[in-house]
Amino acid sequence: MKTTQTAGGRTRAVIYCRISQDRTGAGLGVDRQREDCEALAQRNGWDVVEVYVDNDISAFSGKKRPAYRQMLADLDEGRGTVVIVWHTDRLTRSIVELEEYIELSDRRGIATHTVQAGTIDLATPSGRMTARILGAVARQESEHKGHRVARARQQKAMAGEWAGGIRPFGWGVPTGEMKKKVDRKTGEEVEVPELDMTKIVPEEAEALRYWTDEILSGGSIRSLVKWCADKGITTTRGNPVSHTDMRDMLLRPRNAGIAVYKGEEVGRGLWQAIVEETKYRAVAAILKDPSRTTTPGATPKWLGSLLYRCGRGDCPHFVYVTQSGGRMYPSYRCQSAHGGGRRAEIVDQYVEDTVVARLERDDAEDLLLPAPDDVNVAGLQAEAEQIRQRMKDLGGLFGAGQLELEPFTEGMDTARAQLDGVTVQLARAATRDPLAGLVGAPDVRKAWKALGLDRQRAVLRSLVEVTLRTPRPGRMPDGGYFDYDAIVFAWKRG
Repeated sequence: MKTTQTAGGRTRAVIYCRISQDRTGAGLGVDRQREDCEALAQRNGWDVVEVYVDNDISAFSGKKRPAYRQMLADLDEGRGTVVIVWHTDRLTRSIVELEEYIELSDRRGIATHTVQAGTIDLATPSGRMTARILGAVARQESEHKGHRVARARQQKAMAGEWAGGIRPFGWGVPTGEMKKKVDRKTGEEVEVPELDMTKIVPEEAEALRYWTDEILSGGSIRSLVKWCADKGITTTRGNPVSHTDMRDMLLRPRNAGIAVYKGEEVGRGLWQAIVEETKYRAVAAILKDPSRTTTPGATPKWLGSLLYRCGRGDCPHFVYVTQSGGRMYPSYRCQSAHGGGRRAEIVDQYVEDTVVARLERDDAEDLLLPAPDDVNVAGLQAEAEQIRQRMKDLGGLFGAGQLELEPFTEGMDTARAQLDGVTVQLARAATRDPLAGLVGAPDVRKAWKALGLDRQRAVLRSLVEVTLRTPRPGRMPDGGYFDYDAIVFAWKRG
């Protein structure tokens, strides 16, 4: 805000400047308005006592305009008697704001002058009518512009074109051409490589496929975030991959070549898909499962933490690892208050040896889950597309006023339930058996060691339930003091 000294007895004027979209951040549009308004004041012999500026704020959007509100407060206190704006649509495009401005102008005797539209005499009925008409026209122009922009974005989405924004992980190959872009920090135009958003970035695509397969094999988002940190993989903005980033990237329909507009799938995109649709649907079903733990707390560091069951009487709890209570070594202890504990490294090693031995047997193939041959993937995908089209049709009929709210809601609820059922079946077809990479491996123990802890725990959850019963006291028959017989295996397969 800039203040100019006022000579006594001369008309005091204030200038209001606003630009709704400053792409460069340099305020050049505001500066041009200000120069024209100052020239108008000079021609009329007015003294400019204040210049109020709202840069990159739309009058139509409803956002607060601090400089505009300050101007009204100052005018109400008698700071000026003339308001100069470049055009009436710079002042307001809101009918409510316009009426407030008219009331203030009438009460305080304020005249409004514009560079482009001349004088607006708000002291007369005809002047107020003119202001209201200009305001209505300006609002219609804003609404029309917004509709055109929205329609253009919808058409781009329907055509599968990239609508702009942050580069999605997995796509964006340099075309060899350069384009100009405004640096948000400096406000200066810089040249950056033009990217083809229909083509995949090989390294990023490989990472997306790996993440997808890991989730389908029982891996966790947490383990994938750590994998990215170990590999030095970042988001397309160069930031470390967070839990939220990973989940968002895995749930992006674009991965499977699916176009989306306003959160709704609208068809196939014009870019290369990175993962199969069945795998994408399966990952989405897994990550959106309400029963899936989303706030698991600390990262498990032991194979059986909260997986092994307590075997003391009818105790329903699981065990966790602790070194508290004067223990010399990390030990498994029940979640409940009763005491006891089993040395964690010995228990885990014995469980690992037992699982590996079971997977090394000649009949290990019997442990594998049957392939979902009964699932018609192509048919399910076609059925899913039909359901989505029906939902779009229902939305169109409701929007056009041809369908009442109750049948629209019932139809959408039915369609969503049907789509959820199809998604579950597609997930079943794509989800990988956690045992698949172990059964038949040349060296089962080596294959087991190569798995991350999350994958090992997934195998355990799928294959066997381990219970830690109360150990016998004293020396065991093998000469040691660890009761291996108190570790009980209940196999879920075979």
